[in-house]
Amino acid sequence: MSAYDELWANLVADPKRWLVTGAAGFIGSAIVETLLSLDQHVVGVDNFVTGHKRNVQDVREKVGTAKAARFELIEGDICDAAVCQQACEGVDYVSHQAALGSVPRSIDDPLNSHRANVNGFLNIMLAARDAKVKRVVYASSSSVYGDHPALPKIEENIGRQLSPYAVTKRIDELYARVVQDCYGTESVGLRYFNVFGRRQDPKGPYAAVIPRWLELLMAGDPCLIFGDGGHSRDFCYVDNAVQANLLSLTTKTEGATNRVYNVGVGGRTTLNELFTLIRDLLAKHQPDVADASASHQAERDGDVVHSQADISALEQYMGYEPTHLIADGMAETVAWFVDNFRAD
Repeated sequence: MSAYDELWANLVADPKRWLVTGAAGFIGSAIVETLLSLDQHVVGVDNFVTGHKRNVQDVREKVGTAKAARFELIEGDICDAAVCQQACEGVDYVSHQAALGSVPRSIDDPLNSHRANVNGFLNIMLAARDAKVKRVVYASSSSVYGDHPALPKIEENIGRQLSPYAVTKRIDELYARVVQDCYGTESVGLRYFNVFGRRQDPKGPYAAVIPRWLELLMAGDPCLIFGDGGHSRDFCYVDNAVQANLLSLTTKTEGATNRVYNVGVGGRTTLNELFTLIRDLLAKHQPDVADASASHQAERDGDVVHSQADISALEQYMGYEPTHLIADGMAETVAWFVDNFRAD
């Protein structure tokens, strides 16, 4: 039995109360869905700036009426300290996913990125401290590595951050360490490497590449790659990120907290390879896209060239074992988008 299988059994036998911030986002909603499926009591917080009420409704439908009854949703902003205090009341564990994502968004609007990602983060940490929450696990980012050239990325070796978004996530890591050192509130940071999957939003100027390409291909519109397509990433299916969160929230391994961990699969896929994979999987459902190609434009400011996670620390301390490599996760993602977005 894997560590994750054992955790599932333990949670069913001994339910807890959880707070998930950013509960209407695609990672947050996946965490809420898993927890509710395990008969947990879940509080969610979202201001619906980047999250969607349709995601919450989809989760409720997936888990069924009885399990959905254990979910309480607070519509509010983590930049409001009172909202954070209310949400943390009586909670055992906090999974903090709320943020303003996107490197380009942070370059266009650094003040709002800082407000949500740093001020909001500190509000949650202090509310968790005051409520005597057992542990906070928070979303950091592989963008923290910045211009450090080595591959794969190892948690101790970071370079100069290349965007306001990356800086906000590094600040969160520093604040988390100080809060645990000063107040005793346990925390774990998870540096996500290009998480993708169901419910990821394809709309808007800051949409991530995978849902955006899927929407464009399904509509018969051209796809755009910034640069020559040789940039590479460690693409990580959302169920792997859920596993990393739940293991990190509950692990009893000595020395596991007050650290950051990479969350990926340890692989590397170029954007050209990614486009071909998405197109070929979608062609099984929509044959007319089989000959589609992508066009290229100049690289964007703030983008790192290559990124790949060393996941050995997460494996060692948390018992993490990715259940989906990119092809498996992409097949499920494409199928979900075909079922849910064909009519758009």
